[in-house]
Order: sequence, then C-alpha cells, then structure tokens
Amino acid sequence: MSNPGIFLSAEWRHLAMLNYEVDPAILARRVPAGTELDLFQGRALVSLVGFMFLNTRVLGFPVPFHRNFEELNLRFYIKRRHPDGDRRAVAFVKEIVPRYFIAFVARTIYNENYVSLPMRNMLNASASVTSAMYEWRACGRWQKLGVTCQGGASIPPKGSEAEFITEHYWGYAAQRRGGTVEYQVAHPQWRTWTAREYVLDADVKELYGEEFYPFLKKAPVSALLAEGSAVTVSKGIRLAR
Repeated sequence: MSNPGIFLSAEWRHLAMLNYEVDPAILARRVPAGTELDLFQGRALVSLVGFMFLNTRVLGFPVPFHRNFEELNLRFYIKRRHPDGDRRAVAFVKEIVPRYFIAFVARTIYNENYVSLPMRNMLNASASVTSAMYEWRACGRWQKLGVTCQGGASIPPKGSEAEFITEHYWGYAAQRRGGTVEYQVAHPQWRTWTAREYVLDADVKELYGEEFYPFLKKAPVSALLAEGSAVTVSKGIRLAR
C-alpha cells in the first residue's frame, strides 16, 4: 500500500478502558466489509474508552479551539487478512466528543458515528495513585466513566488481554454507499495499569441501543488505564470490493 499521508496527528493520553465480553452476533452486522471479528481467546470484546485528545492537528494545521478535548468511544476488535500478515484493527459503535467540528469532519471523511455532547474530565497523578474520570452530559444529566490505579505502569505481557486491547494499529469504517475505508494508526506500545477501582454511570440503552445493555450492565472483564502517547492517523483508503 502506498503511503497515503497523515490526516491527523495528536496525543492520546490517560485512556480509561472498561472491557466487556459480548455475544458476537450483536457485532456481526457492524463488521466492515473485508474484515472479520478479532477474538481474544475465543471471546468477542468491546471496550468503553475515555481519553484526552491533546495538541491535535488536522492535515498538519491546528484548528482554533479544537486542539485539546475529551473523547468517549465504544469500540470492538476486528482484523483484515493481508499478504503481509493480519492487520489487527478497531471499529467503532459510537464516538462522543465535545467539539462539533471534530464530529462533523469524522462523519464526513470516515463515516464514523461521531456525536457532539458537553464533556469534562478529572485527571489525577501522584506518587501512589493515578486516576482518570470522563463525564458527558446526555439524557438531561451528567454521566461518567472512570478508573483508579495504584503503583506504576508497565508494558503489558505478550499474549495478555491488556496487550490485545491496546495493540491494534489499523481502523476500518463501513461507508454509506458500500465498501470500507482503511486507515493506519501509528503509536509506540503503551504502558498500562490494571485498575484498582472503576466506575460507569451511563444510560447504555440511550447511548448504544438495547442490544448492548445486557452486557454493559455487568461488571467488565477488565479495567485498564493506558498512559498513551503521540499518534498519527493516516488518510483513509477505500478498499477494492
């Protein structure tokens, strides 16, 4: 694949991740054409992820008032068979940001399901405790996702669930007129913490639909905090049908 160039550069920091096992059937219709579900030890996982977008640039240029903001997304894991090896990737159910322009561009360029809602964050890092809390206002009230961790972060062990969750470097988005757009997400391997405590207070049915409610109302199979890093997102390339 020729280098398509960089569409977006930023830092993704303080990634709070709640991970849930779901029935693969509820993801089947959301899998972009040309890809398949990527299972961890035979299980289909989704992740609710809150994080900070920092120092954001689009096509190399900062957009006034749109450089630093929160994002919340519900994502799942897919892969595309490729001669160079499987391209392990994420696909999104919904992404929430507080900036209308960002949501508009993502919907227009990538056909990602972005919406704009008021958001805020509370981040803490001390010698012994690290925490991240993300809140968004929907259905007439503030909702939240957060994790609290102790000790230091470390690179996840090879083959671990934490490695599986954080080590996906491609994205695929189904398009309105059919087909799929592929884009690459480049960043170094992230250090992570296993959360000591987590919180999720969300109207899951309103945000993600009835089908996700039975799974997201349960305790997550894991809760993580990833340190994050600088990232680049390539321009999208439409795959041949």
